[in-house]
Amino acid sequence: MPKSQVPPVAKKSVKSETKPRINYLFPAHQHDVSPWRIFKIMAEFVNGFEFLRQFTRAVSFFGSARVGLEPRMYTEATKLARMFADAGFAVVTGGGPGIMQAANKGAFEAGGRSIGLNIKLPFEQRTNKYVTDAESFEYFFSRKVMLSFAAHAYIFFPGGYGTLNEMFEMVELVQTKKIEPLPIVLVGRDFWTPLLDWLKTVVLDKTRGIEPEDLAIIHVADNAEEAFRTVVRLIQPLKR
Repeated sequence: MPKSQVPPVAKKSVKSETKPRINYLFPAHQHDVSPWRIFKIMAEFVNGFEFLRQFTRAVSFFGSARVGLEPRMYTEATKLARMFADAGFAVVTGGGPGIMQAANKGAFEAGGRSIGLNIKLPFEQRTNKYVTDAESFEYFFSRKVMLSFAAHAYIFFPGGYGTLNEMFEMVELVQTKKIEPLPIVLVGRDFWTPLLDWLKTVVLDKTRGIEPEDLAIIHVADNAEEAFRTVVRLIQPLKR
């Protein structure tokens, strides 16, 4: 297109373009950016770490908070949590419904410590009735840190964005050696296999975004017994 035919570009305010985005966010989130918020965050970390200090051995369970998951997964979560409780482990969950409740139920029925690290949400999240020891959090990031430091092994059942986010963060922490290598076990091959296939064929083979040994961080099991055996093998010796 000849220069004379180039349509004029509407002039924009240089001032509005160069103003930092945070200048727009402050007025919209005045209640969130108060200096007092820092003290609230600090308090969540202090209270969370003090709460976890009382549990010497624990396993964290993650999974869907929503209904609709195949009933077998709930049954397997309850069974697996019961097995860990019988082996002397406290069972840690997000404290809510779904898979979290199933795991807390298994620990509770076995007479073990059933821990809930709950997040305060306007919908769907609440502390389930099988939690014996609970701590609540306002912020996802402080709760996630507590879940990351809470256990000797991490068990992931099928779930949504939250579960996937937590799973990949734990894998990244192990990959980057920010935490010591700990068992990360995904339960339910039908659910997890397509994701693992994508990690291998696309992220590893095609784009080289990860190394082969990074895939070895993740272990897959199809049921409670297989998941328990995998954790036992990876954190030997397991005292009963």
